[in-house]
Amino acid sequence: MTMTPALRKLALATHLSVSVGWVGAVLAYLALDVTVTTSRDQQMLRAAWIAMGLVVSWAIVPLAVAALLTGLIMSLGTRWGLFRHWWVLISFILTVVATLVLLSETRVIGASAAIAADPATSIDELRAIPNTLPHSAGGLLVLLVIQVLNVYKPQGMTRYGWRKQREHRLALQRASRANGAPEI
Repeated sequence: MTMTPALRKLALATHLSVSVGWVGAVLAYLALDVTVTTSRDQQMLRAAWIAMGLVVSWAIVPLAVAALLTGLIMSLGTRWGLFRHWWVLISFILTVVATLVLLSETRVIGASAAIAADPATSIDELRAIPNTLPHSAGGLLVLLVIQVLNVYKPQGMTRYGWRKQREHRLALQRASRANGAPEI
């Protein structure tokens, strides 16, 4: 199944918007994560943790899920396919893994934000909350790798892709012969 050109452009624009939005939201989260890691001010720590909870819940998770779904739609509705090219398959797998890790970390971040939101939480308790810097930096790196794969589209087809390409060529040759066109 392939999309009409207008639908493909709409799907692509949507996919690009949510994917770039996901990267931007992770950058905002990373700035808050650095603040949590470096600040000694109680109000700053409290505010950063609360903001991290909000950014994850209201921006990162929805954008990640939207990027995953629109990426799937783009791969299944265009000539690239999901299993034909290595770069598409690797991008999709990395997106799934990044989304699953994000969803598992969301619980930890939500719990940390709840601790920070409690006015009775002391500065020592705020400092004791483990930061998520390795996850946010790693997540950003994965998203950038996906972005590079999707921009450069390195060559390399899967076995499935080669088989589908061969079947398509044979079907074209058969159709050409059936129409009486000379063989090339």
